Amino acid sequence: MVTAVAGSATDKPATAEELARRLHQAAEAGTAVIPVGGGRASGMGDVTERRGVALHTSRLDRVIEHSQADMVVTVEAGITLEALQAHLAKSGQFLPIDPFNSPGHTIGGLLATGWSGPLRLRFGSARDFLIGIRVALPDGKLASGGGRVVKNVSGYDMMKLHYGALGSLGVIVAASFKVFPRPLHDVTLEASRPSFDEAWTEAERVLSLPLAPSALELFSDGRMLARFSGSPDAVNRTAAECGWATGDESVWSDHSRRAPERWARIAVPRTELKRILKALPHGEGWWASPGVGIAHWPVDATANAVLDMRAKVESAGGTLVMLSAPPDFMQQVGAWGTPPPTLEIMRRLKDAFDPKGILNPGRFVV
Repeated sequence: MVTAVAGSATDKPATAEELARRLHQAAEAGTAVIPVGGGRASGMGDVTERRGVALHTSRLDRVIEHSQADMVVTVEAGITLEALQAHLAKSGQFLPIDPFNSPGHTIGGLLATGWSGPLRLRFGSARDFLIGIRVALPDGKLASGGGRVVKNVSGYDMMKLHYGALGSLGVIVAASFKVFPRPLHDVTLEASRPSFDEAWTEAERVLSLPLAPSALELFSDGRMLARFSGSPDAVNRTAAECGWATGDESVWSDHSRRAPERWARIAVPRTELKRILKALPHGEGWWASPGVGIAHWPVDATANAVLDMRAKVESAGGTLVMLSAPPDFMQQVGAWGTPPPTLEIMRRLKDAFDPKGILNPGRFVV
């Protein structure tokens, strides 16, 4: 379900330079621009304030450079995650991003939204292995931050400014990443416990094993999934110690397809996650990553119930962000929750990068 207002016109530039030029033309005319990657996360954020041009990056889909020896890749922002993984697999490498509502995410879209998945437990988010970025700005210029090498610390870290900014400061047209070798051995294990408390205790035990899981997911019905990767000896020894049944690796692909019509992402200190999960309405099929303090909640509750849950999450030092909902529901609950103390700084940055307010107006920073 898309909550951001769709553009009244569609534009699909073929090059970064053309995209920057179109963006500048829109800024000069005061026309709103809604950047679109794969559209898989287009329901995130508040409803945009006005219609405009939907600026697609889908034609920017090249692998610009891949150094297998240096384990670095540079791609255009419109390439899909699946296409990039297929390219890297030829060299025995991969990018450890496994977002929900897959397949179809573009690299630029994933950076703009900051989405991640179960592998965040071991590898962190894309922000941790993003080493360079190129962005088209409303003034028609193409700005670059970082570089194409891992050890690059010169200047301000401007690339992180656009990570998670929902394209409200500029349109990402290319990015460089540190990539990782595909594991020698990868095993998926499954288990289930009859109660939430038992499942939580078991998940904590598995997280404390000598070889920590690459991913560990806990479901509201007591089911658990764990993924161990590394050398065959270490993985097999840990799997035996874990004691769970061997599962089919395809469950992760099925899991990554999850995307309810109305859903929210809850992020809290991991010491608070158990209490927050127990506070969720009964019968709603949430899933969580106990090792990182993140849960996804398919919302089948009233707007007031969401606001009440958000208050509990924020009191625990976390956030509840709506990832998608029909426009009327999104307007009732708001996408983001209580504004952060840095809101005024965010507004000043928005004014500096997008003085005419054409990029996703109202979707992120009002």
